[in-house]
Amino acid sequence: MAFREIEPQKALTFIEPGPVVLVTTFDGKKHNVMTLTWTCPVNFDNDFILATGPWNHSFRALTETKECVVCIPPPSLLRRAVLAGTVSGKDADKFSSLGFTAVGAKAVKACLIAECSACLECTVTDYLPEYSLLVIHCNRVVVNDDVDARICHAVGDGTFFADGEKFVYRDEMKDKLPPGL
Repeated sequence: MAFREIEPQKALTFIEPGPVVLVTTFDGKKHNVMTLTWTCPVNFDNDFILATGPWNHSFRALTETKECVVCIPPPSLLRRAVLAGTVSGKDADKFSSLGFTAVGAKAVKACLIAECSACLECTVTDYLPEYSLLVIHCNRVVVNDDVDARICHAVGDGTFFADGEKFVYRDEMKDKLPPGL
């Protein structure tokens, strides 16, 4: 066996936790969108965490309005999703400059992004400042069957992968799956 040691700082490139997501907010005046890749489900009750904090312009809207939409961009939207993460919503209208189409949500004031494969309308339930984690609860999910459903993942070093092959082991796991899944 030929293992080689690399820097501990590269550990995240092996365990980058979640898909690339676009998180939309509405501060009462303007819609904004930020890109995140550090997301994680925390239970089977539709609760998730988003790693973010006061350094992101959207953080204030998230903590004050206590709502957002987590949108799943397809591979065709990945470049624009990356660019959305390089500009502050304080300085730009990212919907206009990046060509995102805002669509009204039903459960929150933040908007859906029409070009995404799925959108999760969420409320913020907690913030854990010592870890810069927002806990959110998903109240409504919509999917866009006209959009590529592959999920993009960041490796943490500027490269990304899109799911391609699917493996189904539902029968083997039927006793472990929560009701409704």
